[in-house]
Amino acid sequence: MTSVPVLEGPRIEPLSGEVKHLVLLLHGYGADGNDLIPLGRYWQQAFPDTVFVAPNAPEPCELSPFGRQWFSLAQFDPDLQRRDPVAGAKVFDQMTEGARRAQDAIDAFLSRELESFGLQYKDMAFVGFSQGTMVSLYTGLREEEAPAGILGYSGTLVGAGELASELTCHPPICLVHGEEDDIVRFPTLSFTHDALKQAGLSVEAHARAGLGHGIDEEGLKIGKTFLTSILT
Repeated sequence: MTSVPVLEGPRIEPLSGEVKHLVLLLHGYGADGNDLIPLGRYWQQAFPDTVFVAPNAPEPCELSPFGRQWFSLAQFDPDLQRRDPVAGAKVFDQMTEGARRAQDAIDAFLSRELESFGLQYKDMAFVGFSQGTMVSLYTGLREEEAPAGILGYSGTLVGAGELASELTCHPPICLVHGEEDDIVRFPTLSFTHDALKQAGLSVEAHARAGLGHGIDEEGLKIGKTFLTSILT
């Protein structure tokens, strides 16, 4: 039996000194937890009782000597997403094995974190960027207990074809995506939104004009509003 990797990464402790909520920040392909932990610094003042944790993905990135990956993206072709979003979606369905392995590592990390603070899944939120959004959606929708919500930037849905049979909870979801994204193409926002809605989930989707593969100031504000609505 393959052992589950033990995840570690940067964190921001709550300003109040008391932990009532946890926000799990999952970085993108080729990055690490240091890439996304600044979101916690941006939102920290609004959530003084929240600990922000940004674990590093378990695998070395196949295309970089420095970054990490949640799973392989060797089959990913950004241009295919532009030419044929339907065919592109099928490619994402082929990534489910890697997403399942990532889920095991994330769940083990979450279990330790929540237990250490005496929290439940309803007290935590997933926040992902790019591949971090993929694993946030994959993991967060298959938990035994629903998290408070899932906030995803510049990502998409992995395993859409299996979602109806594997869905175990219905957290609210907020998606933010740049219209000029040249990595995870903008049409995947509609695909992801529609697939989640068809599964009976509550989803809000925000398109950001002129934005590429990244998070802008307005996206951060949208995220803050969403987190405020779910972390009460």
